[in-house]
Amino acid sequence: MLESLVGSVNTIIWTYLLVGLLIGLGVYFTVRTGFVQFRMFGEMMRLILRSGGANGGVSSFGAFAVGTAARVGTGNLAGVALAIGIGGPGAIFWMWLIALIGSASAFVESTLAQVYKVREGSTFRGGPAYYMERALGQRWMGVLFAILITLCFGLIFSSVQSNTISLAFNEAYGINRLLLGLLITAAAGAIIFGGIQRIAWAATIIVPLLAIPYVLMALYVVVVNFTEIPGVLFLIVSDALGLRPALGGGFGAALLIGIQRGLFSNEAGMGSAPNAAATANVSHPVKQGLIQSLGVFVDTLVICSATAFIILFSGIYESGEADGIALTQQALSSHIGGWASAFIAFAVLTFAFSSIIANYYYGETNIQFITNNVSYIFYYRLAVLALVLFGSLAGIELVWALADLFMGSMALVNLIAIALLSPIALRVLKDYQGQRKRGADPTFDASKVPGIKNTEVWGSTEREVR
Repeated sequence: MLESLVGSVNTIIWTYLLVGLLIGLGVYFTVRTGFVQFRMFGEMMRLILRSGGANGGVSSFGAFAVGTAARVGTGNLAGVALAIGIGGPGAIFWMWLIALIGSASAFVESTLAQVYKVREGSTFRGGPAYYMERALGQRWMGVLFAILITLCFGLIFSSVQSNTISLAFNEAYGINRLLLGLLITAAAGAIIFGGIQRIAWAATIIVPLLAIPYVLMALYVVVVNFTEIPGVLFLIVSDALGLRPALGGGFGAALLIGIQRGLFSNEAGMGSAPNAAATANVSHPVKQGLIQSLGVFVDTLVICSATAFIILFSGIYESGEADGIALTQQALSSHIGGWASAFIAFAVLTFAFSSIIANYYYGETNIQFITNNVSYIFYYRLAVLALVLFGSLAGIELVWALADLFMGSMALVNLIAIALLSPIALRVLKDYQGQRKRGADPTFDASKVPGIKNTEVWGSTEREVR
């Protein structure tokens, strides 16, 4: 009964509230920023390539890696396969579209997180809870968001990710799930007890480790099947627009599942990535806003597309005999041989483990927003490790439904906030563009931008110190 009730609420939130609001605001932000995600793509690449050290804090790339680690999870492997199985190849088109639109929302929320971040020793912290309190003056709203994201990302999602790891390795190699759970828990504990700098360090290693081999493998598959690319692209577009007999659930299914999977995958507008964006030590908030926007492209247009091409080139999806991670494994095996199962198991391990450590940090920084009592952080860490171990052993269908509920709820709270605060992000963007036109490396002084108050970091004195 509880699972049915949660499912009904999720249907209302995701089908009738979130989809329209996320797309509507994404289009609005795209237009109001002058199509920033396309117009300034070259600037994004310039910034990420020049991201260096952070003078004792977290580098711009480190914050990008933490955000990407949380975005890139098992959904990039299993979620894409489920989208194709339910909605047909056309679902991929709608995943691409939501990423292109949503990257503008990612820019707005991450820029706001930078503007209203607070200093913590040699590092920073911030996120939606902080700009809800400092910019909107609504601490209750910030506390509500902080509770939702801590429960969703810090606890529930960590359990889901460890469950995926243990199931994948148990089925592939017969490894005892308890033993594997203890190993995952110990590794996670060694990282999360080291704070944000150790988390960022681990993410900068794990993210390239998991993404590059997988993308290279997909590139190999694309090269081998080069002559089939036009046909697959036509299949995706025509299926999405209802121009051919549906291979999945029809036009409506392709549209809905593509949008939902895209939103789950890139998290644009949901309020999670800004928690990582706020940690970066940069000279202007827009720099990290652009870099975090790039993370949406990396997640959906690169990694999810890699999975989609592997599956569609194989043709196995048409039989309907496999879905989820099994479909991805079978499709890759058809291209490179039986060892693909082991390769996917390794990919699941790295994708899911990176999500565990990044999701943990989202909870930590929001607990710090609620209270300065450090003992709560210690208890939270123990709770995370307990749920990582629990997830390694349990079947958690209800937990997935609860995760959907909490994630949808926190997204609604964040979208209301960034809709109200978007004029501030637009003025900050204008300040950045003005300095770039003068040939300067932009630096930010909040007192020089109208309408900005209650910032802790961006005063002229603070800027000179940094």
